[in-house]
Amino acid sequence: MSIRVLIVDDDPLLRAGLKLMLGGAEDIRVVGEAGDGSGVQGLIDRLAPDVVLMDIRMPGTDGLTATETVRRRPGAPEVVILTTFDADEHVLRALRAGAAGFILKDTPPAEIVESVRRIAAGQPVLSPAVTKRLITRVADAGQDDRKARAAARLADLNEREREIAVAVGEGKSNAEISTTLYLSVPTVKTHVSRILTKLDLNNRVQIALLVHDAGLLHG
Repeated sequence: MSIRVLIVDDDPLLRAGLKLMLGGAEDIRVVGEAGDGSGVQGLIDRLAPDVVLMDIRMPGTDGLTATETVRRRPGAPEVVILTTFDADEHVLRALRAGAAGFILKDTPPAEIVESVRRIAAGQPVLSPAVTKRLITRVADAGQDDRKARAAARLADLNEREREIAVAVGEGKSNAEISTTLYLSVPTVKTHVSRILTKLDLNNRVQIALLVHDAGLLHG
């Protein structure tokens, strides 16, 4: 089955370019496009995309607002942020809302195609290292309140789950966590899945953000 993609960006030339490059992949189909976030809900209802490529800055309803709305839907499609900045508070907020990652607009076409495939397969398009760098580079207002809320949520985890959550926040891959904690990779994956379920999160990027907010990362 083809991966169904919805493109949301206010630049018609960028939309045309994305349609051209994605349309060249046999397993990807662009099912629709929009120039701002106001009509995204209706398009999702009508077109049932698997992945939404969402510009972060648009007139009218911006990509941030649209992402927050989309990710609250039951059975929501994955959202990937299109941006020109790799460390930006708007990108970070979109990741908090459940976006699966972001793609820089100057990314080579082959990498964009591969990113769409990875997202559709449930894999992140942010490497652990990029996740950590993004978190640490962006100024974070309201940290005190967020710290208390994050710590309260993490209290629901048992000791092993907490160790793994911190390791995710430190930018470690599943293989690296398995080596550090003397666990098999499948066991680590199972713990990560349980953490996501317990904390009602969408992906490991959100785990990293929560650990960061709780003040559990050092150095």
